[in-house]
Amino acid sequence: MSENDNRPAWATYPTHSGEAAEGGVLGRAERKIDGRARIVGAAVFTDDIKLPRMVYGKFVRSTEAHARIVSVDVSIALAMPGVVGVALGEELPKKYGVIPVAQDETAMAIGKVRYIGEPIACIAAVDEETAHRAARAVKVTYEVLTPILTIEDALDPSKPHIHGDSRKPSNILRRVFQSFGDVEAGFAAADLVIEDTYEYPGSTHVPLETHVALANPEPDGKLTLWSSTQNPHYVHRDVAHVLGMREQDIRLIKPAIGAGYGGKCDPFCTDIVAAHLARKLGRPVKITLEREEVFYTHRGRHPTRLWLKMGNARELAPEFPGRNGFPAPVEAVAA
Repeated sequence: MSENDNRPAWATYPTHSGEAAEGGVLGRAERKIDGRARIVGAAVFTDDIKLPRMVYGKFVRSTEAHARIVSVDVSIALAMPGVVGVALGEELPKKYGVIPVAQDETAMAIGKVRYIGEPIACIAAVDEETAHRAARAVKVTYEVLTPILTIEDALDPSKPHIHGDSRKPSNILRRVFQSFGDVEAGFAAADLVIEDTYEYPGSTHVPLETHVALANPEPDGKLTLWSSTQNPHYVHRDVAHVLGMREQDIRLIKPAIGAGYGGKCDPFCTDIVAAHLARKLGRPVKITLEREEVFYTHRGRHPTRLWLKMGNARELAPEFPGRNGFPAPVEAVAA
């Protein structure tokens, strides 16, 4: 370090190449904080946790894309040895959602199903195998309705509304119109205009660990919830809201997560239903999704149809310096 270098000592740590790193961290190889625990198998994930008297929850899921629920017969399931209880959608009527304008979801279906795999009920049993058998024994009677399966169907106002109880019934979630600058002039001045329609089939993140929740009712009426969430604040808020509890009466613990990539940022039915069943039965309840259930439960990256018209210039105009002051290689306008 030169005599005129007034940087603090932490900013002059050597890098792996023997040179000083600006800020002390750039260019340095660092250990991942929880890397060792994961490598040696010491990290504790939500599904690793077992509590005394714990039972397992399994969802009964819709086999129809759009239908009214005529009846749900759980009598055979409840009569099976090892089954300790059931929760139905009507027990959790409060709607929730990540953002204020989208408070349109219930933890389980109430009166109507809107997609294949939507949870209708949750069976709790002393082991997962019993919970599986009991869930398969539940008989759901449907009145099948016309499904909305394409973008064209959703845009057709004559088609039945999936969410008929919304303030403005429609199969269009939201319309947004934005316009910036003189687009037509930009196209006229472009050296190359590209216009096409692009389709993306959608995907889900498929982390190694699926979605898991474990809820434990405390003797003082409070609740402890372990969740494989990436966003404990959303889960904490919505579980309290749906269950009608004070937020300070719920302790949310986020153990190690087996990846998420953004796919565990929402509050899910696992969190809410496990918490509800735990309070209802007075004992810990764990719900672990199977891989197929993750595709039903998580919204993933939505299928998209995009029309894009883009005008490109050979050289960047001086009034467009690029992002954050860095030069951009090409000027473009898009509609």
